[in-house]
Amino acid sequence: MLLAVVPAAADAATPYRATIFTLSAAQRDAMTPSVWRAGCPVGLGDLRVVRLRHYGFSGKVGVGRLVVHRDAAADVVRIFRRLYAAKFPIRKIRPIERYGGSDYASIEDDNTSAFNCRRVTGGTGWSQHAYGRAIDINPIENPYVSGSPPRTSHPKSVPYVRRTPYRKGMAVSGRALVRAFDREGWGWGGRWRGGVRDYQHFSPTGR
Repeated sequence: MLLAVVPAAADAATPYRATIFTLSAAQRDAMTPSVWRAGCPVGLGDLRVVRLRHYGFSGKVGVGRLVVHRDAAADVVRIFRRLYAAKFPIRKIRPIERYGGSDYASIEDDNTSAFNCRRVTGGTGWSQHAYGRAIDINPIENPYVSGSPPRTSHPKSVPYVRRTPYRKGMAVSGRALVRAFDREGWGWGGRWRGGVRDYQHFSPTGR
């Protein structure tokens, strides 16, 4: 069911547009059990699909879908409006059931995603993704790294372990991607302390 349509800017050649939907029966079926199952910390009724326009790495406009918690949907619409205005490139945005719920496979395809009922990386508690309150953006360009020197488990991300110079699609403090989330008060995994940085990861709690 369509819940909201965000008005487009009248002066844009291909204006930003975002719509918020409840999950359809077909979407619920596609997510179960690889992405959602009994025992997950949120119910399917708590989730929303945000369908939005974004710029790709070629400069062309694409359409993607993010599944997020209903209390995060309005934030997501505003954040991606800012990214669209800045023409920030996003490789692709697909719900993670396209990858059978595999976070690793989604990352390997450089896919931006949100909801996935999974545990936190390297731990036993629920990830913020399991609540629909986290988004991973351009995960190849913005890897999860740990150790000293920092390392990534994704070979295509190795050139991006070094965060300078700036390259297309990267999350860097003070630039468009991080600023867009900062404006909504979301935290960024690139600011985590200790031996771990998750440059792709944004969430309202910062975790």
